Amino acid sequence: MTIKSLSNQEQIALDTSALEANLTQISLQLVKQRRMLATAESCTGGMIAAACTDLAGASDWFERGFVTYSNAAKIEMLGVPAALIEQEGAVSEAVARAMADGALAHSRAHVSLAVTGVAGPTGGSDAKPVGTVWFAWCVGGETHSEMQHFAGGDRAAIRAATLRYALQRLLGHLLA
Repeated sequence: MTIKSLSNQEQIALDTSALEANLTQISLQLVKQRRMLATAESCTGGMIAAACTDLAGASDWFERGFVTYSNAAKIEMLGVPAALIEQEGAVSEAVARAMADGALAHSRAHVSLAVTGVAGPTGGSDAKPVGTVWFAWCVGGETHSEMQHFAGGDRAAIRAATLRYALQRLLGHLLA
């Protein structure tokens, strides 16, 4: 038996294929359920919305994306309370959940996903090291949240992992 390591290009192709497959399934579920998606992004800077709209026919299921990189944008565009950001920090479960809820409140969407994290290479702390990302999804009237830590990657790798994870878990919530 021969074991072959994948080249960087082969790994990217696999990741791209998996991402496209997840997006196709997400689009089919949202259309079937007659729902629209809104995204609220901080550390990914619109990458999730861009991936969604890369799929032909996205206007049937993608309503809008909010890029709220600054705290002021989170407050102004999504209605995240300034006191919550001050108390919990922008990279927190409470803020991710408020972003997901705010995306629904400030759009015509029925489903939302939000991400806020530390992509690096700077900005991390002992409590929230580089690679820490909080996710939130509002599906069916329920807001779900979780934290992941994507260790050992550079900024681009952390952002790409955030994109893939957010969409993979969104699909899981849509299928539940």
